[in-house]
Amino acid sequence: MTVTDTAAATASPGTSTVTVASLARDWAERAPGQVAMREKQFGIWRERTWHDVWTEVDEAANALLALGVEVGDRVSIHAEDRPEWIILDLATVAVRGITVGLYPTNPTAEVEYTLADSGTVIHLAEDEEQVDKVLEIDRTRVPAVRTVIFVEPRGLVGATDDRLMLWDNFLELGRTYKQQHPDAVAQRMAAAQPDDVMTLVYTSGTTGPPKGAMLTNANAAFCIDIVVNSEDRVPGGPPTHKDLIVTYLPLCHVAERIFSTWTHVSTGAVLNFAESIEVVNANLREVQPTIFFAVPRIWEKLHAAALIKSSDASRFKRAVLGVGLALGRRIGRIKVAHGGNHTLESRILYAIGWVIVFRAMRERLGLRRCRYAGSGAAPIAPEVLEFFIGLGVPVYELYGMTENSAIATANFVGRMKLGTVGEPHPGIGFRIDEETGEIQTRHAGVFAGYWGKPDKTAETMTDDGWLRTGDVGEWVDGTHVRIVDRIKDIIITAGGKNISPSEIENSLKTSPYIREAMVIGDGRPFLSALIGIEFDTVGNWALRRGIPYTTYRDLSEKEEVVELIEGAVRETNEKFARVENVRKFRLIPKELDHEDGELTATQKLKRSSMMKMFSELVDSMYR
Repeated sequence: MTVTDTAAATASPGTSTVTVASLARDWAERAPGQVAMREKQFGIWRERTWHDVWTEVDEAANALLALGVEVGDRVSIHAEDRPEWIILDLATVAVRGITVGLYPTNPTAEVEYTLADSGTVIHLAEDEEQVDKVLEIDRTRVPAVRTVIFVEPRGLVGATDDRLMLWDNFLELGRTYKQQHPDAVAQRMAAAQPDDVMTLVYTSGTTGPPKGAMLTNANAAFCIDIVVNSEDRVPGGPPTHKDLIVTYLPLCHVAERIFSTWTHVSTGAVLNFAESIEVVNANLREVQPTIFFAVPRIWEKLHAAALIKSSDASRFKRAVLGVGLALGRRIGRIKVAHGGNHTLESRILYAIGWVIVFRAMRERLGLRRCRYAGSGAAPIAPEVLEFFIGLGVPVYELYGMTENSAIATANFVGRMKLGTVGEPHPGIGFRIDEETGEIQTRHAGVFAGYWGKPDKTAETMTDDGWLRTGDVGEWVDGTHVRIVDRIKDIIITAGGKNISPSEIENSLKTSPYIREAMVIGDGRPFLSALIGIEFDTVGNWALRRGIPYTTYRDLSEKEEVVELIEGAVRETNEKFARVENVRKFRLIPKELDHEDGELTATQKLKRSSMMKMFSELVDSMYR
């Protein structure tokens, strides 16, 4: 096995434990008047200073103490990204509680499971919709929940459940408690320990019930040191208080927690809360962030939007855009061949492209000022990244997982290799098992285990103490790592050929007309695919050709649409060996949805659910 050096991060004896809460308090003391957050209200971006933020965190922390929260008690949050999410998260850590995040799309059954599994005592439900999910649950099934805080009062006036408490009243309770116990929060913070569990991050649940991964203060501190403060990860140096971040992905996901909360409290970067993930494109254009992280689905959406805009333009503009995109492709290839660095040729071409296309396109995408962009949480097609690199947006693919605090590999400045997830971070244990090809890690960011599931924790560790990631990887040039696929997702055809479905799926999704793709073929004589169309772009394409349609299903059944997707499948097949070609496909008759069980909360396909849901379509391809 190839192994990098291992180093453990431990706090110096006699020093206070650094927590995300103490880092926020330090900013409030050091720069109280500095802008910390922006939130859009009634069409206007409203600012909160570090003094404002910490004052509210302190009030919330005192309120938790007033409600009897003890060390290790769980406080759950079920809300879209908003200041109250981060404020309650930091307050919970300040009183040595454990934050439990829920996805805004979690249906009632999943809310019940998470509250019961974690033993939550205090629950924040953003609005009437999220409150109703809690009130629908029989109290005896979530007996530990004693207070349900809500932020938006609309629709809840007159609600009689004795557990309900308005956010404003919650903060008022904290102010009253602080008058009586002025040093209570400070004393609780001072007693924090490195091994205190500070959050439970629930896994996506693609292969069974979600599990709560326990991350500690030491895990978070190590992650901040390795990921956020790295000197060669971000062009121009690590993030500072001058950087702007748009917060829009669910904060219960470890990647968004790192790029939002942990970057925010450690560097002072300004958080700008998107109104929702549906309108994040508009918010990006307004904020023009300098630091931006996105999962592949967002990059694919931005890529599709850019291509569709060009096809909708006038003939003259299409010609200009065509020239600009051709320049971008050339620049992207040159930079990729040189580790992400410019050459004299690419600089000259970029100067031309900036004037005629790139500046305007980056402005529309909301990435004109972006100095660092990351892609992670799932595989992405190299063609998509090359497109943005050609436009001058430095997108670096990285890799990690909840169980190792997202610390494994990253592409570094000047050493990028497209199609890889980069190099192992310096000072961590990283190896690829010679027999199975599984990636394994060992470092101070590895989690403390699964909440209440010691057997599952044991299963995810090797006999010699390394974390099993469940991902198959391979070395590229002896330095960089390429993810082949999840071990459980690798297809073995009837002919005995091992095939990685994710590479084919990602290639299919480079088409602006394809939103989802699931390649099938395990034990089958050939590969087939279930494909979901991108409703907006395919609908736009159909309207421009005078093809009438009413619903998603109606559009997906149009003969012309089937032919359109067939063209995209042919293009993908040309990139792969014949045995890896998709011989047949079927269009999914509905948009996939988390609540219907086809997707996880992180928008990953649940393959087993898809096979059951669309078994007739699958069978029809092999008759």
